[in-house]
Amino acid sequence: MKITQLSIETLERAQERFLDTLQQMNVEEANTMPKPLIKSVTWLIWHTARELDYQVSDLANKEPLWLSAGWSAKFALDLPDDTEDWRHTPEEAAKVVVSDKNLLIDYLAASVQFVKEYLENVEEASLEEVIDRNWTPVVTRQVRLVSAIDDAVMHSGQAVYTRRLVIGK
Repeated sequence: MKITQLSIETLERAQERFLDTLQQMNVEEANTMPKPLIKSVTWLIWHTARELDYQVSDLANKEPLWLSAGWSAKFALDLPDDTEDWRHTPEEAAKVVVSDKNLLIDYLAASVQFVKEYLENVEEASLEEVIDRNWTPVVTRQVRLVSAIDDAVMHSGQAVYTRRLVIGK
């Protein structure tokens, strides 16, 4: 078994959690921010898909799917393409709304598939390569991948919590 298989399976669990959560909600509920500091399920899924997309696109030296596959136009959000969504204020997060849950499902699926393909093909020796010296300790390819997948897991749990606040189950 390749060392990255565990990461693939962890990412798939986060995706399953997101899909299960979204299935239990209608689009209005998914777009709801239950409190000003709690982001909507829509935002959590969108942000996770973008974060996976952008982090791994950078590692793969490719243009993010957000731009190359036209997701920016499909979402048509009132936010710039280079929005730093991890820093969104509640007002910015409230701009991330959809009229069709399938848009979220499809972008998440595309991003997860992109990451899985990257993990299946990355050379294990390259995982120790330093890719960012702006942090202490420096960030390796492996650390960046673990961070992106850990973020997906964390946000999928937040989505479950948010769903419970919005619909009570």
